[in-house]
Amino acid sequence: MTQWGRAYIPKPEDGAAWITGASAGIGRAVALHLAAEGWRVYATARNEGKLKALAAESEGRIIAMPGDVTDAIAMETIVSKIEASEGLALAILNAGVYVPMRAQEFTADSAKQHFDVNLQGVVNGLAPAMRGMIARKTGCLALVASVAGYRGLPKAAPYGATKAALINMAEALAYDLHPAGVRISLINPGFVETDATSVNDFDMPFLMQTDEAADRIIKGLKTTAFEIAFPRRFALILKSFRFLPARVYLWLGRKAMGWDKIDD
Repeated sequence: MTQWGRAYIPKPEDGAAWITGASAGIGRAVALHLAAEGWRVYATARNEGKLKALAAESEGRIIAMPGDVTDAIAMETIVSKIEASEGLALAILNAGVYVPMRAQEFTADSAKQHFDVNLQGVVNGLAPAMRGMIARKTGCLALVASVAGYRGLPKAAPYGATKAALINMAEALAYDLHPAGVRISLINPGFVETDATSVNDFDMPFLMQTDEAADRIIKGLKTTAFEIAFPRRFALILKSFRFLPARVYLWLGRKAMGWDKIDD
């Protein structure tokens, strides 16, 4: 049984890796990096064409496994196939959507889309993957949240809410999983240059490329760290905001965004 402080470090010889949201962005880059390190990678996303193109780059190490993370039965089926084939050693639950919006643009449908994909979509993959790992007393579950989950950020109400929920959920599950031999890791990226962030109309501090983000994730998974947050300076800055009173924090945010004047 794994003891506290001695978290499981996933290795290719232990089984396969599974990545959701693998057709683009961080997920795609991580899939290619893992394949280059000898992993058999099962890649899931809705776009089958993009997954097949990804698989073609990997010399047979990446297997296209199309599916919609909002479909719980589909996620159960995918995990069952991986377990039956070679066992699941590493699950990186990465699928997500991001639509920036201010309060004036907020709709229930848009919020639901975020909750369905970013939160329930993670849970749909987490539940079957976790069940198998608990039974074997080994494995690594990695939830991709965001530094946006540390505290409310402008234009990110539904998105940040889902990421905050993932942070809380990973921390809560760690109490049970770690002593049971299963590692759960929390991945909190900052701004990464992807299709999702391309819609932002503001400067993104410490913006990094997907390959660098993938490298940070894989290096973090090779340690015993619970949280893999990057860029480190940006993550530390946002974490420090947790200690500010809400009134001060919100005033600073409004000033930074130029929203400190009352609309006429």
